[in-house]
Amino acid sequence: MDTGVWSEMRTELWPDTSDCHLSEIGEYFDGNSIVIRQVYVIEQGQEIVGFIELNVRNYAEGSRNASVPYVEGWYVKPAFQGMGYGTYLMKQAESWALSLGFDEIASDAEVDNEASIRLHKKLGFGETDRIVCLLKALNAGQK
Repeated sequence: MDTGVWSEMRTELWPDTSDCHLSEIGEYFDGNSIVIRQVYVIEQGQEIVGFIELNVRNYAEGSRNASVPYVEGWYVKPAFQGMGYGTYLMKQAESWALSLGFDEIASDAEVDNEASIRLHKKLGFGETDRIVCLLKALNAGQK
């Protein structure tokens, strides 16, 4: 797999996080990733045009299960959207989750990403909540 292309697509999906893509991809291939447990890519000819990254989380909004397969990232290049590639990737994710014995899969989308929310719903996802998640780094030397 071309890690550079995968990294570029991650940057398009998460433009504010380009500094960590290659290291996270490297951790995946080394078997040390805590973010990506499984990935599927889709190719058109010789070009990688999309990916879906999966993990198993200890918690997902709306689920009562102790662990839940989670779509961490799902992306198809704009020129290839609307051709069924995203649906194919999600079906791969669902098959992976079922193969592990799970009976549900979770995902998320930015609150203002209406296209992603519509596509998730079209593929059978139900909206469980709308939240803004916040995080504060605590500095040991801060008073």
